[in-house]
Amino acid sequence: MANRSPRLAARALILHEDRLLLVNAYPGRRSDLWCAPGGGAESGASLPDNLAREVHEECGLTISVGEPALVNEFHDPRSGFHQVDLFFRCAITAGEIDPEWRDPAGVVTDRRFFSRAELDSGAIRFKPDSLPRAAWGAGCLYDPLEPIIR
Repeated sequence: MANRSPRLAARALILHEDRLLLVNAYPGRRSDLWCAPGGGAESGASLPDNLAREVHEECGLTISVGEPALVNEFHDPRSGFHQVDLFFRCAITAGEIDPEWRDPAGVVTDRRFFSRAELDSGAIRFKPDSLPRAAWGAGCLYDPLEPIIR
């Protein structure tokens, strides 16, 4: 296992009509796990700029990026992979979810809005576990290092 620096990613908490936007980011739908849209930060661009780019690529939406809501860390003990996700409260400024939209990288296979009740019911798998508290809460939460889930 090689020592590597943690990967930094930005993710969007987008509530629309009291429903949270989540994506399935597993090509070929290899997993039923859902997460907030976003992705790896590219050097030389701010986290909000990186996040706006990622959300547009994955969902076809234009967003405004607000305050941080959650810092989440996860890792894979076997490979040494370690990622820090910074979640921001965001709002849609243009666009709508279009089932025909295709992520140019081919990573996001599906995107949809979920109610708090759907997330709380356990009907879908999502990560991190604190996602509902962060999306519908206030302030900024921190999730310590947890093992990666696929």
